[in-house]
Amino acid sequence: MESLVYRQSSLARHTPKHIDVQEIIPADSAAKLRIGIFGIGYVGSVSAACLARDGHKVVAIDVNENKVDVLNRGLSPIVEPRLGESILSGVRAGRLKATTDAVEAVLSTDISFVCVGTPSQENGSLDTSFACRVAQQIGESLRESSHFHSVVVRSTMLPGTMEQLIIPILERSSGRQAGRGFGIAYFPEFLREGMAIADYDDPGAIVFGVENDERTLRRLLDIHSKCSAAPQVMSVRAAEAVKYANNAWHATKISFANELGLLCKAMGVDSHEIMKTLVSDTKLNISPAYLKPGFAFGGSCLPKDVSALRYAGRLADVETPLLDAVLQANENQLRSAFRLIAATGKRRIGVVGLSFKPDTDDLRYSPLLEITERLIGRGYEIAIYDSNVRLSRLTGGNKDYLTDRLPHIACLLRETISDLVEFADVLVVGNRAEFQRYPHPLVDNKILIDLVRINPKVRTGANYHGICW
Repeated sequence: MESLVYRQSSLARHTPKHIDVQEIIPADSAAKLRIGIFGIGYVGSVSAACLARDGHKVVAIDVNENKVDVLNRGLSPIVEPRLGESILSGVRAGRLKATTDAVEAVLSTDISFVCVGTPSQENGSLDTSFACRVAQQIGESLRESSHFHSVVVRSTMLPGTMEQLIIPILERSSGRQAGRGFGIAYFPEFLREGMAIADYDDPGAIVFGVENDERTLRRLLDIHSKCSAAPQVMSVRAAEAVKYANNAWHATKISFANELGLLCKAMGVDSHEIMKTLVSDTKLNISPAYLKPGFAFGGSCLPKDVSALRYAGRLADVETPLLDAVLQANENQLRSAFRLIAATGKRRIGVVGLSFKPDTDDLRYSPLLEITERLIGRGYEIAIYDSNVRLSRLTGGNKDYLTDRLPHIACLLRETISDLVEFADVLVVGNRAEFQRYPHPLVDNKILIDLVRINPKVRTGANYHGICW
C-alpha cells in the first residue's frame, strides 16, 4: 500500500473553477451510459443493480471470481431487500454483467465507479490498498484507450486522499493528466444497509466532488437526472469530508440518545417519550440550527444544564462520557481562539462583541468574556466594543453586574468601534453584526481573528485567521 504523504497532483496545481450546476444542463436526460463498477461489495452491488435497472449498460469488476460468477447467474452476493430481483432483471435484460478483466471493462465503458472497501486497520487508519490497486488498474487501462474516461471514486476516504494518493497513481499509471486526459470526481455514498435501494432512489443528499471537469460532471448529472434531491457540487476534498461529517453525526446522535436513555431511566423517565418530543422540534433540534462551526457556546442555559445533567449522572452512578466531552469540546474552542490570538505576536487586542450572543446584553457564561479574561490574565492590552454593553446604555442589574463584579472589564469598554479599531493591532470578531456596521475598511496592518465567519468566501490567510475555516 502506498503511504498517504503529500504529493501535489495536476488537479491541485490548477485553480479550481466554480461550476454552476444550473449551467450544466444534462445533454439528454434519456441518454444511457456505459458504466463500470469496481468492487462487487455492498455499495458496488446496489449501484450496479440500480444503474442497470435505470437502463445503463453496466459491467461489475471484482478480483473475486466467486462474486463474479454469482452476479452473472443473476444472484445477489449480499443480503439486501429487493436487490436480488433487481440484479436478476438486469442480467436477463443484458444490461448487467460481471468480469475480472479490468482492462476490458475500462475500454468498453465511459465511466468507472470505484466502490471497493477501505477497512479500518488496528491503529484506526484506513487501509486504502484496494482503492490504490484499482486506481493502478484503471490508469494502466487508460493507456490503451483513446476516449475520455471518467473515474469516479465512491469508496470512503479521508479528505486529501484523492489528491495525495489516488490521483497521482492514476496520472502516473496512465501517463495522462487528471481533468484533461481523464475525468476525476469523488461521489460519496449515503446508503443504509437494509434500505439501500430506497436510499438510492430517494437520496437525502447527492454530493459531487468535481473540479475543472464539466464532462465528468455532465455524466454524473445525466445518471442522476431523475433524482429528487438537487446535486451539490463542491471540491473533491469537501466531498470526501462530507461523508465523514455524516457518519460522525449519526454516531453522535446514537450515543447521545443512548446516554440520555440511561440518565432518563435512572431518573424514572421514559426516554423514548423524551426523544420523540425532541425530534418533533424541526425549528431548533432537527434543523441547521446550532450546526455552524464557530466559537464556543455560552449563556444562561447550555453550560449550566449540561453541567446539571452530568451531576445527575454522578448521583445516579451513570457515566456521561458524551456530555463530559461536550464541555471539553467547548473548552477546546476557547483554547483554539486564544492560540490564534497569541500566535499573532501582538499585544494590543480589540474584542468586537462581549455578550454571549448578538442582540443581547447577557454576559452570563459568555465565551467572549471568558477569552477576554484569559487575555487580561496573560498581560494583553485589551479594548472591547459591544453596542449593547456600553456603560452609557446599561441600566439596572446588568449595569450593577458589570460595574460591581467585572470592574476590570467595564473600564475596557469603548463607546465606538472606531475607537477600538484605532487602538488595536489585532481585532477579535465575536459579533458579526457589530463588525459589519463599521463604516470604513480595515487598514492593512490590522490582523483579524474571525470567530463568527464574517464572509463565507474568505478563509485563513496572511492577516486573516478563521477559527474553523
